[in-house]
Amino acid sequence: MNDSLYKEIIMEHWKNPSNWGSFDDTDIDISEENELCGDKIRLCVKLKGDKISRIGFVCEGCAISKAAASIMTEWTSEKDKREILKTKPETFLKQLDIKFTPARNKCALLGFSTLKKALSEYK
Repeated sequence: MNDSLYKEIIMEHWKNPSNWGSFDDTDIDISEENELCGDKIRLCVKLKGDKISRIGFVCEGCAISKAAASIMTEWTSEKDKREILKTKPETFLKQLDIKFTPARNKCALLGFSTLKKALSEYK
C-alpha cells in the first residue's frame, strides 16, 4: 500500500472512528492500557449467542491505536467469538493492509488483543 493511502485510511478512522462510544447494556466491558506508550482503550461488547451483535470503544492514544480499533470493530462485528479467538495477531494486522514497525504493531493490536482477552475470559 502506498504511503498516502495509508495516511488517508489511518486519518479517516482517527477522525471518524466506527463504533465510537460506550454503552450500558454490555456482556463485556473491559479496559486495557499499553504501558509502553500510554495508549488506553475501553471496549463494550454485546453478544447474541456466540456472535458479537454490538461493539463500541473509546480510547486515548495515538492515531494508529484509535484507527486500528475502529477497523477492528468493523471487522469483528457479527463474527463468532470462536473465530476471533482463533485469529492470530498477524492475520488481524493483514486486515489493516498496512505494515508497521514492531513498536507500532503494539499500538495497532491494542484493541484486537483486548477483545481477544475479554472473549477468552467471558463465560
